[in-house]
Amino acid sequence: MSVPEIESHPLAPFMPDGARVLIMGTFPPKKSRWSMDFYYPNKINDFWRVMGLVFYDNTDRFWNPASKSFLLDDIKDFLTERGIAMNDTGAKVRRLRDNASDKYLEIVQPVDLGALLDLMPHCHTIATTGEKAAGVVAAITGCEAPAAGKSVDTEWHGRKLTVWRMPSTSRAYPLPLAKKAEAYAAMFRSTGLL
Repeated sequence: MSVPEIESHPLAPFMPDGARVLIMGTFPPKKSRWSMDFYYPNKINDFWRVMGLVFYDNTDRFWNPASKSFLLDDIKDFLTERGIAMNDTGAKVRRLRDNASDKYLEIVQPVDLGALLDLMPHCHTIATTGEKAAGVVAAITGCEAPAAGKSVDTEWHGRKLTVWRMPSTSRAYPLPLAKKAEAYAAMFRSTGLL
């Protein structure tokens, strides 16, 4: 049996000036599943629907039904206005199965979180979108991985951080969209962004 190839993360971090919250998933799906060149590009992932519901009470706020695609410019404007950065926890990975499931994703090299945070001096919160991403951030920072929908406070490299583990926005994660949105809203309220 052949060893799966190592993939390098295909996207640059999105870091608006003054970003206070960093959202971190694990790794993007295969390019064939992308509908845009940005984070959470899969049309059937509910991340952008959750953001629309939390901030605008509209699940389709970032969706264009005519073109069946996300509104990338609107997404970037929203993230910039709110001070939300985006990146993933895996810099290099192997897909052990031919899918995007975190369960079958081997992190070969985690993100250089210290270098990333050095570029975001105002960032005080990391919100991970799922169990694996939370585990990676916990391992890097030396804190305990929080339970789903919960946070832990830690100090790392002289910076106080709150690390949240948010529910996965994959439709494979068995939690209704409204419940996922409630969890994200609670996190954003705690940061002062909502």
